[in-house]
Amino acid sequence: MARVLIVSFLVGIVVCIGFSEAARKHEWRLHTLFSVECQNYFDWQTVGLMNSYRKAKQPGPITRLLSCTDEEKKNYRGMHLAPTFEVPSMSKHPRTGDWYPAINKPAGVLHWLKHSKDAKNVDWVVILDADMIIRGPILPWELGAEKGRPVAAYYGYLRGCDNILAQLHTKHPELCDKVGGLLAFHIDDLRAFAPLWLSKTEEVREDKAHWATNITGDIYGKGWISEMYGYSFGAAEIGLRHKINDNLMIYPGYVPREGIEPILLHYGLPFSVGNWSFNKLAHHEDGVVYECGRLFPEPPYPREVRQMELDPNRRRGLFLSIECINIINEGLLLQHAANGCPKPTWSKYLNFLKSKAFAELTKPKYPTPATLQMMEDTKEDDNALDAEKPQPKIHTVFSTECTTYFDWQTVGLMHSFRLSGQPGNITRLLSCTDEDLKQYKGHDLAPTHYVPSMSRHPLTGDWYPAINKPAAVLHWLNHANIDAEFIVILDADMILRGPITPWEFKAARGRPVSTPYDYLIGCDNELAKLHTSHPEACDKVGGVIIMHIDDLRKFALLWLHKTEEVRADRAHYARNITGDIYESGWISEMYGYSFGAAELKLKHTVNNEILIYPGYVPAPGVKYRVFHYGLRFGTGNWSFDKADWRDVDMVNRCWAKFPDPPDLSTLDRANEDGFQRDLLSIECAKTLNEALTLHHERRCPNANSLSPPKEDQRTEESGMSRKFGIVDESTDSISNHISVNHSEQLRKDSEDLDSVPKDEMPSSFRFWVIFLWAFSGCGFVVVVYMVYSGHKRRGSRAKPHRTRRRSVHTGFMEMNGRDRHSRGLDVPL
Repeated sequence: MARVLIVSFLVGIVVCIGFSEAARKHEWRLHTLFSVECQNYFDWQTVGLMNSYRKAKQPGPITRLLSCTDEEKKNYRGMHLAPTFEVPSMSKHPRTGDWYPAINKPAGVLHWLKHSKDAKNVDWVVILDADMIIRGPILPWELGAEKGRPVAAYYGYLRGCDNILAQLHTKHPELCDKVGGLLAFHIDDLRAFAPLWLSKTEEVREDKAHWATNITGDIYGKGWISEMYGYSFGAAEIGLRHKINDNLMIYPGYVPREGIEPILLHYGLPFSVGNWSFNKLAHHEDGVVYECGRLFPEPPYPREVRQMELDPNRRRGLFLSIECINIINEGLLLQHAANGCPKPTWSKYLNFLKSKAFAELTKPKYPTPATLQMMEDTKEDDNALDAEKPQPKIHTVFSTECTTYFDWQTVGLMHSFRLSGQPGNITRLLSCTDEDLKQYKGHDLAPTHYVPSMSRHPLTGDWYPAINKPAAVLHWLNHANIDAEFIVILDADMILRGPITPWEFKAARGRPVSTPYDYLIGCDNELAKLHTSHPEACDKVGGVIIMHIDDLRKFALLWLHKTEEVRADRAHYARNITGDIYESGWISEMYGYSFGAAELKLKHTVNNEILIYPGYVPAPGVKYRVFHYGLRFGTGNWSFDKADWRDVDMVNRCWAKFPDPPDLSTLDRANEDGFQRDLLSIECAKTLNEALTLHHERRCPNANSLSPPKEDQRTEESGMSRKFGIVDESTDSISNHISVNHSEQLRKDSEDLDSVPKDEMPSSFRFWVIFLWAFSGCGFVVVVYMVYSGHKRRGSRAKPHRTRRRSVHTGFMEMNGRDRHSRGLDVPL
């Protein structure tokens, strides 16, 4: 009997080891990758990402793909910052000599697939960028990924998927997806796709003839997003269609849509909260990882954010911004301890990072059902009859000219567009003469469609710049490849405060939506009778226009022709006929719009809750989506009039900004209407200054001068997140596999931080079921063996011993059953 029990005991040990190995293999089911180079710039990003990886309880291992030359590795200090797999650097292409560091991402992934043992024991791979913060577990199968259908974030600016670029570089341009950022792949798909990702990147990078902004969407026209196109074209080549999600990832500084819980922050662009701001490009050479006690400047505290923003959704956006930098700083604090730095001196900010309140704010987040909704599956939910109809695509356009006056307006509008949550792409229609274009410096301010200027009419010689708006829309329709169903037309002197969508405002084919322009009295008198066959259909509208693309294609030429017609009718410029206070025909373009639409009997849905002029009293409870700062507005002794800044270069003079509006605390709250009016006025002005500040942070060398920005290729080319950054030139290197896991030391050092969990329990329910089953089996064998040995020692007192043995046996099983049940419930599914 003893021999039998000993054998059973040994078998149990083998079973335990076997199941432990099976459980360990199960952890390999998901693997997270990110790509970096041997630089301080990527080291602090690595520290931030690794800290967020631990806090978010992302399951499975994570690997840093480290691209370094032999020369760089000699002085590199950061090998211990993350589990690392070294890959040969391709920053300088071995065949062409082209300097393009972004190619290391596809090259690194391919090298990992071919040479890493981890790649042979995984089902799913999540690929991230280093400049990201994970907020909660990224589980491909829960996000909707399937074999043959990876999940990715939406990169709408990849214009080359819609034009000749895709036709040149893939046999299946119709399959090109505008995606990037977050990538969740089945390993079989990744193995088939990765070689094409690399080869298509090389192919697009060498196609310099098609680097232009109007073809690629690359605002610098330098080919810096070739790797992104390599990704999209490679996937199209093998027919790999993505499930595209525009909710999972958000840039700090943007405002999340209501009901959306992003699980990934991508801090590739500058962002700010009040007077505090952060721009990763300002820290290219920053050795903050290795300087004991040094962190990035602390952002505002949560209570300060609550006071500075009244709108709950915009406030939520600000909270995401401070969360991002706080997690990076917390990671730096832990890393300093792991590096052997002395304990930092007490400060209010360090105390906050160690607090339970911070731990609560940064606990793992999980996507809501709305967050998981794919773009292709998004439904209209405000109309029961159309509940099954996908939301239509939107494209926003605005018209400008080659002047600094329109440039600062463009900076403001583009900044607000990013914050607003407006779906779809945006295009600036830039009207310039050939001579103006030669001197123009603002090409990179927005995605741009270039239009011949009609400020001086080619037939009449009339000087009327406002005609460029209908002329530019017509030119864009005739020359651009547009895949949107609805077009939103704005003016440059506008600030977006929220999304403007056709489904919310009930736009439809044959039924455009616009905002009231009641001063267009020409719709009520002889002017309309003279210039349209259907004066009864004339609507007094303008400002914001939402129109179906089919209607716009029919209407645009009439808009231009009617503008020319009204402009030529000088006999009816009078104020009592047109409402033009200057009686000079300057609102002819507005009448051209109304009369052209009437000619087609396009009746508008007029909505007075979309747009407000700063300085006007808002209607109670209305959430206006647009500020139109076309008129002077102010509060107290402060005022703003865009016309005062017509000849002032606010964009190319570093750190120029408008006079700051009063602080909210100075407002008179006794008059509620006046208070709400002044709140909106201040918001508009602050948004403009915030936009200018972020613009200057991207382009200017320092904050001590109002000098023009340096025309430096390095600065210019590093303006767009990781892929566009310039790094020091180096040669190729041969590397081998090094796995460095520093998480144990970091976990030990984190005991002083209440916000970092001490025990990082594996998050797989199946793992715990297998482990506890095996553990119970081993325990059973051990107890039986001990009981049997005790029986042999005690000799003839069989009955009491049998009772005790039965009691011990039963008690153990009951306790183990309770423990297994309760621990199973605690594991997140």
